[in-house]
Amino acid sequence: MKRNTAIVLVAAVVVVLLLSMSMYTVDQRKAAIKFQLGEIVQVQTHPGLHFLVPLYQNVRLYDTRIQTLEPRDPERFLTSENRNVLVDSFVKWRVADVKQYYVSVHGDPLQAEARLSQTVNDALRAEFARRTVHDVVSGERDKIMNVVTEKVDQDVRNIGVTIVDVRLKRVDFVPEISSDVYRRMESERKRAANELRATGQAEGEKIKADADRQKQVIVAEAYAQAQKIKGEGDATASRIYAEAFSKNPEFFSFYRSLEAYRNSLRGKGDVMVIDPSSDFFKYLKNPGRGGGKAGSP
Repeated sequence: MKRNTAIVLVAAVVVVLLLSMSMYTVDQRKAAIKFQLGEIVQVQTHPGLHFLVPLYQNVRLYDTRIQTLEPRDPERFLTSENRNVLVDSFVKWRVADVKQYYVSVHGDPLQAEARLSQTVNDALRAEFARRTVHDVVSGERDKIMNVVTEKVDQDVRNIGVTIVDVRLKRVDFVPEISSDVYRRMESERKRAANELRATGQAEGEKIKADADRQKQVIVAEAYAQAQKIKGEGDATASRIYAEAFSKNPEFFSFYRSLEAYRNSLRGKGDVMVIDPSSDFFKYLKNPGRGGGKAGSP
């Protein structure tokens, strides 16, 4: 009886072991390759519970999450001006084709990262060699990252890897050229500032000249208008005077004589030497009648 119980227990343990060896799980972060006597028989990318034949088949799991490759030290690249810059970058990559990944690099992340590092380095070196210091520092960084990402992605798909992103964290000048570059940047900024000042002064003079011209035009037009109005007023006044004096010529003569007296005797010290019998004094001698004899009624 005891012997039968022991046999049953041993059989149960063997069954449990066989079942545990026959089952494996693949979660959403991994992909699996099933081998049969060393040959790939199945690639499993969907999460879930799977089965295999113990001792006859085996499984290897590979991480398919996005991974980061970051160089230990910044790389030194030459620009089109033969100036050295220090570039600190990183790469985001992931396994896209598990079977190709295993065939190309035996599923070894170190080999994959070595290939990635070399490819990224070559692509960055080529792009930096086409651009100036200003372009790589601030002008075309986004364009460089996009071009490098596309080039590297096309190359590393041969090893079953896809590139998510390539980023430049920092682009610095090497110490031996930093001072020269800063002096050059300072001179360029001063030149740009002088150009802007000169342009502003020219625009200011242009605006001032235009304002002066408009002023002269406005003043001339106003003067012409004023003269026209004044002439029209003088003409109207002359017409009114003529109409008024034509109605009474004697009054007109008397009025003109008074105007002459006022203009001639304007000051207290004015002296006139004139014949008393002159017509100039006819209204003083006979105010009642402009042309009559003195003392007549």
